[in-house]
Amino acid sequence: MMNQEQAEVCIKKLESYMDSHEEEMLQDAMALISINSEKMEAKPGKPFGEGTARAFEEAQRILSGHGFPVKNYDNYVLAADLNDGAPRLDILAHLDVVPAGEGFTVTEPFCPVVKEGKLYGRGSADDKGPAVAALYAMRAVKELGFSVTGNCRLILGADEECGSSDIRYYFEREPHAPMTFSPDADFPVINLEKGGLHMTLEAEIPQQPEGIRLVSAQAGTKVNVVPGKARAVLSGMDTSALSELSADVEKLTGIAFTMEQEVDGIHLLAEGKPAHAASPQMGNNALTALILLLSRVPFSSEGVRTCFLRLTELFPHGDWRGAALGVDHEDALSGCLTLSLNLFSFDGKTLSGSFDCRAPLCANEENTGDVIRRRVREAGFHADEQRMFEAHYVPEESELVQVLLSCYSRVTGKKGKPVAIGGGTYVHHIPNGVAFGCADPEVDNHMHGADEFMVVDQMKKSAVIFALAILELCR
Repeated sequence: MMNQEQAEVCIKKLESYMDSHEEEMLQDAMALISINSEKMEAKPGKPFGEGTARAFEEAQRILSGHGFPVKNYDNYVLAADLNDGAPRLDILAHLDVVPAGEGFTVTEPFCPVVKEGKLYGRGSADDKGPAVAALYAMRAVKELGFSVTGNCRLILGADEECGSSDIRYYFEREPHAPMTFSPDADFPVINLEKGGLHMTLEAEIPQQPEGIRLVSAQAGTKVNVVPGKARAVLSGMDTSALSELSADVEKLTGIAFTMEQEVDGIHLLAEGKPAHAASPQMGNNALTALILLLSRVPFSSEGVRTCFLRLTELFPHGDWRGAALGVDHEDALSGCLTLSLNLFSFDGKTLSGSFDCRAPLCANEENTGDVIRRRVREAGFHADEQRMFEAHYVPEESELVQVLLSCYSRVTGKKGKPVAIGGGTYVHHIPNGVAFGCADPEVDNHMHGADEFMVVDQMKKSAVIFALAILELCR
């Protein structure tokens, strides 16, 4: 690596370059953000729809305009090379976005603006702003005339938010570079991503006799989101009796229950706090609270009563570590296992639930997957055969991690340590790949939410860090 004096000289040149090119950087980012590139209906030659194809067209215009040779892999991936040297470093970013959603107040989702030093718009933080920071890192290295013999390739995908089939398509056609990072997370470096398991359990309920009946129940939108709301419809029960039961459960769980009497029965709503399944402790699961309440209802059907009693035993409210299932593993490197029941449906005949488990390095199929399946089946439910996916880990002492930490520290003046997360990024299945920036973990950039933004100074600083990393890793 460069010595301190050499690094300081490079950093000053790079910072000056980013300052002088700030307006261009913002224009390029805003051109991409202005395109609605959420996944749409596939069309011939456009596997992820019109939006991502238009984003690729704009990105190709920008990259070519800055002098980079570009290759389009059938609108799955766009790739640009720094030089024609031997592959040394891949940088993976993506141009697809989550749906716009509601609640934007500063601007419309796809009408980017800069206000008070922040670039607002859907994709500004995830991941168009970081992609542009990586582009300007490569541009600075090229235009400032630094000597780099190995190639750095910027790879822009279009399906990161919905399964990463884009990157799989690309790596079926191209080899991995010796080192990879993705600017689609937080600094300083994420070198460990937990493994995990998504499993669905089911049960068939015999026809319910007359009396107190469960008409339907539903909760959740995605298996990786802790549900903030859960609903059920009950018939044959007095509202006051159900209110008394719900009041007790409210005290135990902190979940708010409301109900309305309709023609088909009592419509019950449980409201908690949603969270990402990688951090279920940050939310309050409305579904498990609803299940607890239903387990206390004197249903006429023994099958319904038994199902909900056993569900509370498997997924007790507040148990986000899988203790009831016997899988509350933990290790020093990756932390503890997390598990949350996030999807649920009952149509009067078939009951179905799905959970999300994020597993540390010490967890495996034998001590986790098989144990869960056995517990679920012993409780009388059918469990699918979904297998665990492995954790991803690049050792702290590796060249890649050490160089990236050094670059981060030299530019920011902060000492960084590698971080383990429960979520997964583009690099989860890539050898010697880590997540590296672009977000400051101390700043809430509203990623995936209303008024998403990227701090302009952070984008420039990230570009400097990335450029320094290219210089160190591609010499």
